[in-house]
Amino acid sequence: MKEILIRSLSGSVYVLLLILSLNNQHALIALFFVFGIICLAEFKKLIQLKSIIPYFIFVILYAFFVYWKFILNTNSGIDESVQILMVLTIFIELFLIKDLFSEKVTPLFSSKRFILTTFYISSAFVFLILIADYHDTYNPNILLGAFILVWVNDSFAYLVGKNFGKQKLFEKISPKKTVEGFLGGLFFSCIASYFIATFTQTLDFTSWLVLSIVISVFGTLGDLIESKFKRQANVKDSGTIMPGHGGLLDRLDSIIFAAPFIYLFLRILHYVS
Repeated sequence: MKEILIRSLSGSVYVLLLILSLNNQHALIALFFVFGIICLAEFKKLIQLKSIIPYFIFVILYAFFVYWKFILNTNSGIDESVQILMVLTIFIELFLIKDLFSEKVTPLFSSKRFILTTFYISSAFVFLILIADYHDTYNPNILLGAFILVWVNDSFAYLVGKNFGKQKLFEKISPKKTVEGFLGGLFFSCIASYFIATFTQTLDFTSWLVLSIVISVFGTLGDLIESKFKRQANVKDSGTIMPGHGGLLDRLDSIIFAAPFIYLFLRILHYVS
């Protein structure tokens, strides 16, 4: 009972911080900056990288892409830079997906550690801010909707998997995840997309439906990829900052991995509409 109470309390603080910060763009930028530093520290520990260089890279990337428009009062050059970052990030994440399907240990030579901290962790927080600033207009409801879809997917994947799961999804990486759980999470995320489209009045239902599939698929892959890193590091959680939950990276792994794909879909949607 005490463990459930602690877990609920720490989870509520996390959700409350996120929702309150959404009301102000600069508050959200500050919160994700802190979240990014914490996740970076936890990930560095997982991959046994002691260098402080990733922190400098994160600060430079974050400041450049987030504050370019505020400082220079122009979008000139930023669009091309974002596209380059998006391509590089997705390219690295596709390699992580490839490693997921390999039974071998994910190679973590020195240069790859720096590549991962830059394009797996740091750039993700840039894209989370860019999602909220979709089409150069601050609209936190799109980002909130994405987080809700992650929460719905995770919750129902757990509930369906626990009660009906039989076929393992990736047994050697995450023994508790099942195919039935994944499909359950996907199904209820699709249902949730209708209500998000109705109440947020941001994107139409079809767009949110596609986003629910993108988030469920890539969010689950992100969860599995972080689980593989934890298994290689021989730890249960990425950290201890959230009592009852583990590390902040444990809570954000799905949205972190899905963020560049969400942003890619939003860009495509903008150009075809």
